Amino acid sequence: MSTTAKIAAMKKLRRVLLWLAGAVAVALVGLVGWVLLTWDKVYDDVPMPALQTSTDPAVIEHGRYLVRGPAHCSICHMGSLDEVLRSDAGEELPLRGGLEFPIGPIVVYHTANLTQDRETGIGRYTDGQLFRMLRHNVKPDGRASLAPLMPFANMADDDLVAIVSYLRAGEGVRNEVPAAQWKPMGKAIAALLRPAAIQPVVGHAPPAMAPAAAPTVERGKYLAHNVANCMACHSPLDPATGELTGPAFSGNAAGERSMIDPEVMLRAPNLTPDPSGALARFSDDDAWIGRFRVGRVVRESIMPWGPYTRLTDDDLRAIYRYLHTLAPVASDVGLTVERVDD
Repeated sequence: MSTTAKIAAMKKLRRVLLWLAGAVAVALVGLVGWVLLTWDKVYDDVPMPALQTSTDPAVIEHGRYLVRGPAHCSICHMGSLDEVLRSDAGEELPLRGGLEFPIGPIVVYHTANLTQDRETGIGRYTDGQLFRMLRHNVKPDGRASLAPLMPFANMADDDLVAIVSYLRAGEGVRNEVPAAQWKPMGKAIAALLRPAAIQPVVGHAPPAMAPAAAPTVERGKYLAHNVANCMACHSPLDPATGELTGPAFSGNAAGERSMIDPEVMLRAPNLTPDPSGALARFSDDDAWIGRFRVGRVVRESIMPWGPYTRLTDDDLRAIYRYLHTLAPVASDVGLTVERVDD
């Protein structure tokens, strides 16, 4: 090939490469633009549950039990880690929110102000908006939250009514909470994948009434799945989708950093009735109750020990008896508390 031909070929190749680079750049710009336009979807078509709050003192007191006990709202909806520990120890602090929950490279959430303040709390929202958030994972602004953080979609109507009635009965505390801060990867996941974890929860059929407060397997299953959130914490879940990646209640070996001390890695133990699980440590339900009455032993633990110490004996027995109906799964998660140096 002559020198002139080689030069011509090089020029042609350069033009092709430039054209390809331009096409890729245009495609990337288009993709980024599409993500920015579509990631923040609004779900105003999700209906609000036809539920009404109550001023009945018994209903409000039951709501207090759920909020300060098994549903442990009084741990997450604090303003600081100091308040979390004080609330865990039994101090009834206002649920003013603001606690930061970073979800990897996806989003940083701050828990909502659940007091009746009309400018920064739930006083600005209707009952229907609050019930929709709890039942369908749709916030008052119509956007979906991260479902695994508020796993109450299948909570019974009467328990939802009790919780919102209790919150409505409280005083307002002004506390402006930052909006969720979505990161580029989180926006891309929301736009391109639409994982179930960040979509409305629909198509389910929660019960009208919770199982009676008695030490039954039925009651224990309801609490472990729909109120106390034992299933989500003590199961292997895909962090991006919130879906199970292994048997429910078989423990979470992946673990997560303690919010109280990020140098501590915590792993939720296996709760199935296998010798490798935590249940093997308890000879009977009385021993199980005794452990919960002790409360927090490991300061860095993310388990809401304080609220769980306030569960009734019947509810603790119910959970214990339900866990013993599960199929045993051999799953040793390793050290449940480990100090890491990185």
